[in-house]
Amino acid sequence: MEEKGGAYLLNSMDSPEDLRKLKVEQLPQVCDELRQMIIDELSRNPGHFGSSLGTVELTVALHYVFNTPDDRIIWDVGHQAYSHKILTGRRDRFCTNRKMNGLKPFPSPDESPYDAFTSGHASNSISAALGMAVADKRNGHSSRRVIAVIGDGAMGGGLAFEGLNNASSTDNDLLIILNDNNMSISCSVGGMRTYLTHLQTSRSYNTFRYYTAKVLSKLGLLDDRRRRDIIRKNNRLKMKLTNQQNIFEGMDIRYFGPIDGHNVLQLVRVLKNIRNMHGPRLLHIHTVKGKGFRPAEMEADIWHAPGLFDKKTGERLVKSVKGQPPLFQDVFGETLLELMRSNSNIVGITPAMPLGCSLNIPMKEFPDRCFDVGIAEGHAVTFSGGLAKEGLTPFCNIYSSFAQRAYDNIIHDVAIQKLNVVFCLDRAGIVGEDGPTHHGAFDLAFLRPIPGLTIASPFNEHELRRLMYTAQMPGSGPFVIRYPRGRGVLTDWRCPLEPVRIVTGPVIKSGKDLAILSIGLIGNIALNAIKEFEDLYPMYSIALYDMRFLKPIDTAILHGVGTEFDRIITLENGCVTGGLGSAVAEYMSDNNLHPELRRIGLPDEFIQHGTIPQLLEICGMDSEAILKAMADMLVSPKRQDDENNNSRSR
Repeated sequence: MEEKGGAYLLNSMDSPEDLRKLKVEQLPQVCDELRQMIIDELSRNPGHFGSSLGTVELTVALHYVFNTPDDRIIWDVGHQAYSHKILTGRRDRFCTNRKMNGLKPFPSPDESPYDAFTSGHASNSISAALGMAVADKRNGHSSRRVIAVIGDGAMGGGLAFEGLNNASSTDNDLLIILNDNNMSISCSVGGMRTYLTHLQTSRSYNTFRYYTAKVLSKLGLLDDRRRRDIIRKNNRLKMKLTNQQNIFEGMDIRYFGPIDGHNVLQLVRVLKNIRNMHGPRLLHIHTVKGKGFRPAEMEADIWHAPGLFDKKTGERLVKSVKGQPPLFQDVFGETLLELMRSNSNIVGITPAMPLGCSLNIPMKEFPDRCFDVGIAEGHAVTFSGGLAKEGLTPFCNIYSSFAQRAYDNIIHDVAIQKLNVVFCLDRAGIVGEDGPTHHGAFDLAFLRPIPGLTIASPFNEHELRRLMYTAQMPGSGPFVIRYPRGRGVLTDWRCPLEPVRIVTGPVIKSGKDLAILSIGLIGNIALNAIKEFEDLYPMYSIALYDMRFLKPIDTAILHGVGTEFDRIITLENGCVTGGLGSAVAEYMSDNNLHPELRRIGLPDEFIQHGTIPQLLEICGMDSEAILKAMADMLVSPKRQDDENNNSRSR
């Protein structure tokens, strides 16, 4: 009988143990079946497509050669781990990937013992794997192998080099797999890309060195100290003879490759050969992002996460946007282009996300004024600081979650010097299916304490354009504009570019019984909830204030609201601890004002993955939850009883 989807081998495997029972000659068929399953499933349930197609053979070889989960595989970022999920007991649940209460979007130890470390942000695999390898030696697990899988894009991140540097001087048997596909999300950039493209090592040379070391070790003539000395001298001799430098061997890390990362039989053979070697070593493989699906191979950046598509024709099923509001990222890109046309000092910077943040829009017209610095958020910020120090006005666009990686740079290299760097934090707040590693939950809270920083969030697309115009004006200093993932609320989104007055926030709606103070796009949800509430309870009127600026905060609004209203709700698409609600509570306490205050925002926990509406609902931040909060404060039976008791006591 034919197995479902033609997966004759795959559907009989519930764990890597089943994979390891196969003959090595059967592995290409397993790869074919895995690749087809990923294509089938992601055509109807979108996810990270190109990366996972590019690592099918590597994943099969790793689980075939190594005794997982006792041996540890640490995936850098995790975009490429769908084959890993399917092979490790999650095949039947793969259809729930990235869905609410389904499989997590990235490897997570909470989900499976085969997921050795949390993935989601780039360049951490070497450091994490090194820590695990060192701990295993101390804990008596010296036979356990630890493997870090990292892409060439992530290898350009500073943390990866810090891990390599430490690995070269620490007693460990770490194996690093460098998956080199010449891509991160967009094309890899920087010197590492060029270097890896030309790096070569002789197979015969590696074989000779391996067996020589083996013989010398058996004769007791090669201990760790002598081995390191010999490697250093050998590397120097090799560089002179070949006129070629190898950065990894220069750091005393054994280098093998490059080899074809889509030849699963060769991968198995090489991995078996180097599996039991001592000391840190690196296997360099070449792969093709999107391998096996021609459209993805041709346009890897678009097919990183393409959404729905026709698996037969390769046509992307992009939903019609006619008559819909634009994506906030596109408003940023179009507005930055307008600003660059009128202000020659403006430049754009992004860490490896020109397509995702729409810097590609001005990049077409001003390629010499737009910089993709690779997966290097800290560098992006400090680079921007250097540009600003010499009179330019950088717009540094970083996803909110990734800005966490550049916190010290924001303080030390920009804020202390009061440099006019404009930080545009895309994907602020709930982002949806990418889950807790990608939600922009913390930026309001962690940026608010930094002296001299202006922090703003637009109520709609017009506000984003005006804030961007304001931020590039002379004397603005370090300026943060945070906005959410997805679409805005205005179809007629273009407006004149004019400044807004820093500090002030507009009154969206007047009222007398309760005030809602919001910041950002989520204020529109509050506005809808207010209309519904006042339809249900016409005897009440609710005021809505768009604070616009978290810092400096509009104390005139706070004083007026604190003296005129007995009940206040704060609303923010960020963690409730430390953000707008905390700022309002601090002001009220400091000024001896005592209105009843309810704070609505992301709870003090890591939020799971799901659609944005689903997550807003479970976090108590949707229209229904806001309506209920108003009702609880104004018309609940307990509220009425309390007010009657207060009246009688008076």
